[in-house]
Amino acid sequence: MSSHRVDKVEQLIKEQISYILLYKMQDEELGFITVTDVKVSADLKIAKIYLSVLQKERRDFVLNRMNLRLGHIRTELAHRIRIKFVPELKFFIDDTLDYVEKIEGLINEVHKQNNNKPDK
Repeated sequence: MSSHRVDKVEQLIKEQISYILLYKMQDEELGFITVTDVKVSADLKIAKIYLSVLQKERRDFVLNRMNLRLGHIRTELAHRIRIKFVPELKFFIDDTLDYVEKIEGLINEVHKQNNNKPDK
């Protein structure tokens, strides 16, 4: 169970990282990126930032580019939020949509199989 403070810090970091990606980095090679979630450790030392990348084949490229720019992003974040210590940032690709697509495909396959069965 996370505390109210952790929830507020997660939301603040999510908003500010989104702002930094949109207005400060302006890296056209990254393409369309969305910050889908932020999870901060209970001690506020580590922030896991989950990114959704529109083009699946560019996920590794985007993740590498974000890790190269980690220092710049963290510095920008430090200028934009007021907390004692800015957490260490770790970027991850959010593959939730892939999971949803897989489940939908399985459900559709079951429906097709049920519709193709002859009635008894």
